[in-house]
Parts: sequence; structure tokens; C-alpha cells
Amino acid sequence: MSTRADGYTLGVEEEYQIVDTETRGMSPRGKNVLRRAREVLGDGVAPEMLVSQIEVMTPICSTLAEVRSEILRLRSGVIEASAAEGSRIAAASTHPFAHWREQELTPKERYEGIVDRFGRLAEQQLSFGFHVHVGLKEREAAVEVLNRLRPWLAPLLALSANSPFWLGEDSGYASYRTQVWGRFPTAGPPAPFASLAEHDALVEALVESGSVPDAAGIYWDARLPQELETVEIRVADVCTKVDEAVMLAGLCRALVRTCRERAEREEPYPNARPELVRAAHFVASRHGLDADLVDVEARRAVPAREMIENLLTFTRPALEEFDDWEEVTSLVGETLRGGNGASRQRRAYRRAGRLEEVVDMLVEETARGTNPA
Repeated sequence: MSTRADGYTLGVEEEYQIVDTETRGMSPRGKNVLRRAREVLGDGVAPEMLVSQIEVMTPICSTLAEVRSEILRLRSGVIEASAAEGSRIAAASTHPFAHWREQELTPKERYEGIVDRFGRLAEQQLSFGFHVHVGLKEREAAVEVLNRLRPWLAPLLALSANSPFWLGEDSGYASYRTQVWGRFPTAGPPAPFASLAEHDALVEALVESGSVPDAAGIYWDARLPQELETVEIRVADVCTKVDEAVMLAGLCRALVRTCRERAEREEPYPNARPELVRAAHFVASRHGLDADLVDVEARRAVPAREMIENLLTFTRPALEEFDDWEEVTSLVGETLRGGNGASRQRRAYRRAGRLEEVVDMLVEETARGTNPA
């Protein structure tokens, strides 16, 4: 990601599964896939903690059309590189049946240090993330945005939930990644901050106390990257469909703008207890869009559709100003009608009765719209 971040720019990071063509399990050929992908995509692709993972990063984008184009370009590049090594690419936040014990750690000092620090917890992180960066230079304003984002993170998770299977079984969760990842001590929704100084003091204390190796080890669902002038929203699962990734990018940018403008007007916001916000995330992780969600501000359960409509109402002025309203609402409507990724994975399994068929569905949806050579 570049450090240029003016004008509510957008950047998206997606972590993919490298899947073996024959077994549909995680592929051990990740090093070769990464090498081939870098020949085409350069710095737009990077290794992840496991050899069987690969991450792509869009350049800074100004419009959702650019985001779509860049995600398609990056997916095309890694799909082509993977195919050359007898592998395929799947975008989802857990693999339906692969086991963490069978994965090879990427030989990198940072990853080795994470395993040394967190032990078995780090070894079990066979999960994949989706991160949206929204450009915002003023750090004090960015803290105000974090405070106001908190009630809206769980609805984003519910829309994106795409990790129902774990170690060959249905976990019972729409986003089991949230539960796996959430065991890290600095994961989950952040508490509110009275000021940038309070935020920075906490980050410094976490690093100086040895709780995390550095500021990059703070994994809040929304955070302020130390070296980027952005608000980074990390709550979502990886989206199999490019449409869903574009939808989430548009919602994230609209949320950041809306929250900043409300802060400038000094409008009050629900200073909800951390326990309630975490409970809202748990409910979204457990059920996705298939049951009630938690309205943090109203302190009650509401139907998922109503909560998503509240999110659209909250962000509508910003979406309209970015000329994103029609596209984002159309994509949200498609997700509400057809289900999120977790629902589609479960339907695929019910049809076929084999998790390998779920992997095939993920591979097909991941590649839709790309044109690998």
C-alpha cells in the first residue's frame, strides 16, 4: 500500500487459498506460485504466514470501478500463476477440510517470531483475511472515526461471512474465522478512545510490554496502521465473489466519510460497552444473515435485513456523494436475496454431499470475471 491517502481513497487486501488441483486440499506449491505471480504482479502480491496462502494488494484506487478492475487483474495473475503449478485459487476465510497441522510455515523471521510468541494459537491460524484501507490523513479525526465505526462492524461481518466449515465439519458458524482469529489478545473490535494521544499511548504500552512484537501485531477489527494515512477495516471474511468485495469496499469508504463528518459536527455517538459490541460480533459470526443481529445503539436484537437497511440509511449521503449508491445497494440486495458466502457454501455441500465440491464452487466463483491467459 502506498502512503498517499487523500480524498477517501481505497485500497483492498485479499488473502487467498492455494488449492491442490487433485485433492482440493491446500497446496504445498505456494512458493512457486508466489514466484510466478510476482513476475506478473510485482509488489501487488506477497507471501502470508503459511506457504499455502498468498496475499494480493490493490494500488490506491479512487473509485469502485478501479477497485473492481484491480481485484480482477490481481486474481487473474495469481490464478494463472497457480495453474502453472498444478494448483487453483479459492477466496474464502477458511478451507472446508484442510488441517492446520499439515501446513508449512513460510520461512520468514516475522512469522517464526509470531509462532514463538503465540505458540499453538498461531499454528492454528489457517484462516484468511480481507482488509479495506480508506484514506484519511488527519489522525485525530481517524480516532473519532474508529469510535463511530464500532456499531457498524458487525453488520459488515454478517454480509461477508464466508467460513462455515472447519477441519472437515460444519462449524455451526457463518464466520468461523472470526472465532479462530479472535483468540489473539489484540483481535476483535476496539474500545473507544478519548483522543489520539490515548490511542497512541495504548499502542505503545502493548508494544513496550511485549504483548505484541510491534504495532502491526495489533489486530483490531478497525485500526490505524502506523505507516499509512488510512483507516483499515479488517472485520470481514474474504469474499469469493468480486461483486461482494466491491460492495464491502464501497460500504467501508462510506462509513469512514459518514463517521468523520458526524465527528466534525460533534454529533453524539453510542459509546457502547465493549461487552455489547463483542456480543454483536459473536452473533454476526454465529448466524451471518440467517438470524437477528444486534443493534448496538438500540440495545436490542433486530432482523438482519433491518440492520443492513439501517447501515445503508446511515451511509446513504456518502454513497450518493461518491456515486456509489446504486451499485452498492444493488449488490447488497443481491447478497440479501442469494445469501452470503457461508450460505452458498452450505448449499453446495447439501447438493453434492462432498466438501471437495464446495472447494470447486469456491474456485469457480473466485475466477468469475477474470481472464487468465
